[in-house]
Amino acid sequence: LEWITEKYGKERVAHIITYGTMATKSSLKDVARVHNLPIADSDKLTKMIPDRLPDDPTTHKATKVNIKNCLRFVPEFKDIYEKDPKIHEIIDYAAQLEGTVRQVGIHACGVIIGADDLMEFAPLSTVEDKKTKEDIIVTEYEGSVVEDVGLIKMDFLGLSTLSIIREALSNIKKSKGIDIDIDHIPLDDKETFQLFCDGDTIGTFQFESPGMQKYLHELQPSTFEDLIAMNALYRPGPMDYIPQFIDRKHGREKIVYDIPVMEKYLKDTYGITVYQEQVMLLSRLLANFTRGESDTLRKAMGKKLKDKLDALKPKFIDGGISNGHDPKILEKIWADWEKFASYAFNKSHATCYSWVAYQTAYLKAHYRAELMAANLTNNVNDIKKITQFVEDCLKKGIVVKGPDINESDQTFTVNKDGNIRFGLSALKGVGQSAANSIVEERQANGPYKSFIDFMTRVNLRTCNKRCIEVLAMSGAFESVGREHRAQYFAIDKDGRTVIDKCISYASKSDAAVKNQISLFGDEEEVEDVLTLDFPECVPWNGLEQAKHEYEVAGFYISGHPLEEYKYILENFTNIDLARMNDEQQLVKLGSTGKGLQFAGMISKKVVALDKNRREFGIYTLEDQQGSWTWRLFKEDFDKFKWVFEEGKCIYVNASVNIRSYTDKEGNPRRFIDIKPVMICNLEDAYEKLCKLVRIVIRIQDVSQAVAHDLLKQLQAHKGKTEFNLRIVEANNVFFGDFCNYSTTIAPQTFLKDFRLSVPYKIELE
Repeated sequence: LEWITEKYGKERVAHIITYGTMATKSSLKDVARVHNLPIADSDKLTKMIPDRLPDDPTTHKATKVNIKNCLRFVPEFKDIYEKDPKIHEIIDYAAQLEGTVRQVGIHACGVIIGADDLMEFAPLSTVEDKKTKEDIIVTEYEGSVVEDVGLIKMDFLGLSTLSIIREALSNIKKSKGIDIDIDHIPLDDKETFQLFCDGDTIGTFQFESPGMQKYLHELQPSTFEDLIAMNALYRPGPMDYIPQFIDRKHGREKIVYDIPVMEKYLKDTYGITVYQEQVMLLSRLLANFTRGESDTLRKAMGKKLKDKLDALKPKFIDGGISNGHDPKILEKIWADWEKFASYAFNKSHATCYSWVAYQTAYLKAHYRAELMAANLTNNVNDIKKITQFVEDCLKKGIVVKGPDINESDQTFTVNKDGNIRFGLSALKGVGQSAANSIVEERQANGPYKSFIDFMTRVNLRTCNKRCIEVLAMSGAFESVGREHRAQYFAIDKDGRTVIDKCISYASKSDAAVKNQISLFGDEEEVEDVLTLDFPECVPWNGLEQAKHEYEVAGFYISGHPLEEYKYILENFTNIDLARMNDEQQLVKLGSTGKGLQFAGMISKKVVALDKNRREFGIYTLEDQQGSWTWRLFKEDFDKFKWVFEEGKCIYVNASVNIRSYTDKEGNPRRFIDIKPVMICNLEDAYEKLCKLVRIVIRIQDVSQAVAHDLLKQLQAHKGKTEFNLRIVEANNVFFGDFCNYSTTIAPQTFLKDFRLSVPYKIELE
């Protein structure tokens, strides 16, 4: 944006205004607030507005959601409108305000560049940028109108992936001393294409969804053109063509062209129209469209402009007939285009995206740890992505280690062992300046020898008390002493923590610290902190440590307490705790008759008395997705209270009992009771639930080294659960079960430690 402003002049460049209008719910809420309607009543009123209304019975088209139509189609909304005078007035006013402009904003990425001063072409205004708080010049014509006055609208998109690539290149330089020219990497790199074929695409651009991984496995891409096509096809609409595309690539389906000359533009995509450019080129080839007409066709199809399409169709049919083509086949081609082109991608866009995707895949294939460290740095506030990246690293034996004052840099980096080290600035409460101060001092004067050494050397103006506490909570000092984390926060007989004492000591002048003579000739008495002992106290348990790590890092650095049970969660549960708060989900699962199977860590326990002075339990359970509070009464409480202890991880099989009733106001209500059937400690769940552990690998990955590695791990984890190895072909077609080596294992420890150097899948039964 700065570049184009400098190139063309600030008077020729402007952003585009957006107009936010009063939607149905927002207009109701605003008017209700002015009328002093209680929030609960306002919420109740807006909840009556559905997301979708029944199709119009006369036209069979979707009915627009507005107040007028809600009064027509929503009986309870109409009923309250007619019975309550105050609500009647609110709805009437809201109907008048509905659709009016409520606020203005700035188009997310649209920018106008004019041939001359924009004052000559459009009215201009200013809008405050919410991030910078600066006024930005905008056109008062919105995006749908601005092109009609002859101005060019450019979209400037910011891709975080470009920052990730830059960070990865910096990591490679730090860890390996290699400079990579990412814009000139080979486009036929075998390791990169193997990574795509394996679906090993977590942390790459555009290709990391489970669905895309599945199709990559089946496609086995071998050329850059394959990647471009998959990028364009993996979208609503074209996705239906993916199986056909894969079958044609592998020769399972014959490649057929409606008209032989179409091979010229459809050969690379095996006879399937994938790109907008193909529609444009084929319209010129088959029906003599001009370049301008072919572009009009592309735009009309992409934006579903029926009038323009209807006007162009006769020209296409007539032009095709004049070239000797069958009108019936031309009709078929046009129908296919109408169905497909509204979703079609332009190839130039798909190519750019695929090139960025290929760059990330190349880095992952050759410098996996460095790329994943960059991904962690750029997604540090996204717990789901962080968990996904950490799991992906572990599969390849790369460990994501917590912060360390002697090894961590400002961001996530790769250490000499090839593992990823947490970045100091990623900790909440440390910040960029404190992280820089810690790293610069270490680089200038060597590693920190102890906590006391750290405290006397670090700049306390940038690294304050909260920063030091965060470092202690995260375990950043564990490499320089034997003290456990709780000892940094234990209060001694003087009523102070070690951190408080050290800050007091370290804050004194250099002269005082060295017991030198002061400016006035008096010897300063300084407490010898170096000989201080850390007070003895009980170490944090797993739950306490996990909570502190989550508080300072946004995720569980040492791993969520439930992580070692992830295969139980994946194979033997049907709901997570976030969805336990959703009544519809509970009713839906309860209706299957299979009940609920879930797991969680008990983070809070309260035992209270009911009105009959009988004990009942209130328990808060947590997992990686959320938390849920469960109340247990009477016999359920008496039967299972032994297992509900804070910090414990439990597995639950429960039934769903739904009881309907009418409240005091006559409204129908329902009470959902989650009744425990079986509860056990999660560490016992593997033995109770898991009868078979199966490892699935592809036949081309089987080797003597892999077999030796697998055998070694099996022998290290003897137990009672049956083990099975399944071999599949490249496209995941079942090839055979191999049980020549029959054994039994202890599933919990085996699955926790299991790693293979080739792609594999774990199945539990």
